[in-house]
Amino acid sequence: MTSKTSLLSPERVDALIATYRNGLLRDTLPFWIGHAVDREYGGFLSCLDRDGTVIDTDKSTWIHGRFIWLLSTVYKRVEQRPEWLALARHGIAFLRRYAFDNDGRMFFHLTRDGRPLRKRRYIFAETFAVAGLAAYASATGDTEAREQAASIFELITRYLTTPGLLPPKVNPETRSMKGLAIPMIMIVTAQILRAAAPDLALCDQWIDRSISEIENHFMKPEFEAVLETVGPNGEFLDHFDGRMLCPGHAIEAAWFILQEAQHRGRSGLPRPGQGDPRLVKLGTTILDWMWKRGWDEEYGGLLYYRDVKGLPVTEYWQDMKFWWPHNEAIIATLMAYQMTGDEKYAAWHRMVHDWAYDHFPDPEYGEWFGYLHRDGRISTRLKGNLWKGPFHLPRMQLKCWQMLEQIKAAQRG
Repeated sequence: MTSKTSLLSPERVDALIATYRNGLLRDTLPFWIGHAVDREYGGFLSCLDRDGTVIDTDKSTWIHGRFIWLLSTVYKRVEQRPEWLALARHGIAFLRRYAFDNDGRMFFHLTRDGRPLRKRRYIFAETFAVAGLAAYASATGDTEAREQAASIFELITRYLTTPGLLPPKVNPETRSMKGLAIPMIMIVTAQILRAAAPDLALCDQWIDRSISEIENHFMKPEFEAVLETVGPNGEFLDHFDGRMLCPGHAIEAAWFILQEAQHRGRSGLPRPGQGDPRLVKLGTTILDWMWKRGWDEEYGGLLYYRDVKGLPVTEYWQDMKFWWPHNEAIIATLMAYQMTGDEKYAAWHRMVHDWAYDHFPDPEYGEWFGYLHRDGRISTRLKGNLWKGPFHLPRMQLKCWQMLEQIKAAQRG
């Protein structure tokens, strides 16, 4: 990784470090801390107008888990600010009081004062609770949070492996299906929990299981694509659901796999060639395939949905530009470059970073708009809802800042 020929020159590295660090510490975190904390009823309010004004007081439990993860992680990795830890505890207290149903699973959608509105058939509220509690335990050594995170993770695995516990999307007797989202989220959830509970063998088992499932069931070399939905043994389903590609989703899975490759590689400062070679190849193959599928050659940016056969996509937002796939692609391309030294990934990182930063940030009120039309025009001015909160953007800013500090150290020799 030589600075003489790299698109990531020392000057650009310094500029990007400032962009990501200052964006996280001076923009994204202050925006959410300033507007989202509910001092009256507890927890966090995420449905925000452009300027941070609350436009709906309903609460999303998975956004609570995500914000707890963020606050705990910056406390551990950036600076031990008491305010960040206090706010993480504030979120945990709300979840513990209101978010759990009698069966141990979680509601997804609550009123402001914690009354349940909706409980989804998915396990994503639970996975983000694990992430938040485990990150808090990592930051503080809190054994109660560690044990609760492990207990919820074990509950998730029981639901995922016991037929009939989770209601299917469609009648499994007619068409049995499974989605990429489950193995993808289980990789990163287990990685976060492992940092807090390194003795929990279940983490490595589920990481191995999930990576294998993505590789053997969702990756389709004949299409050079990663499908969103397949049959129970990876069968290709020639229907709208079975043909669907979500490039941002698969690219997010790619960097989770690259992160695991780095974990299993040699210790010390990350450099090209140091990760587990099989997992590096797997992660970069997913990135290569899905970048080509997702990058919009006409307008730039990442398209939301594609059809693997090039047929029309049924979802009306299929050609919109959402904030989170761009966050994930910024991470994935930078991580691929760091681990391989391949200038192609430096070029892709520049493309997606520059397009995203030209279109999503709000120069007047801060943070990012979440939803753009294909040509980059703003679709809605809101900054948060039950889905968009303080997670994808600040995670990208934190991870890229830290990776660039490592790249900078490697460039110095």
